[in-house]
Amino acid sequence: MSDFPVVDADPGVTRQVLADHPDLMVVAFNFKEEGAEGKLHHHPHIQSTFVKSGRFVFSVDNVKTEVGPGDSFVIPTNAEHGCVCLEPGTLIDCFTPRRDDFL
Repeated sequence: MSDFPVVDADPGVTRQVLADHPDLMVVAFNFKEEGAEGKLHHHPHIQSTFVKSGRFVFSVDNVKTEVGPGDSFVIPTNAEHGCVCLEPGTLIDCFTPRRDDFL
């Protein structure tokens, strides 16, 4: 169980840090409704994403891919990315180094 609070990330999306170390961070993003978005953005961190549940369309550097439960992928540093929720669910993201802006 995480000691970190659940916070609003985007409309219809909450975020909770699950584990934290200066070199690595694990974060759960819960998408509560169809159409909720993780808005396009980029950051210097390498990110891996695991789809725990739900369905999503991800855009990574303008390449769109539909993903569902059990899928995982890596987003390179500074790649512009975001997603749209097709079916409510949870994404588990890992960042290296950690996202200090999430603390």
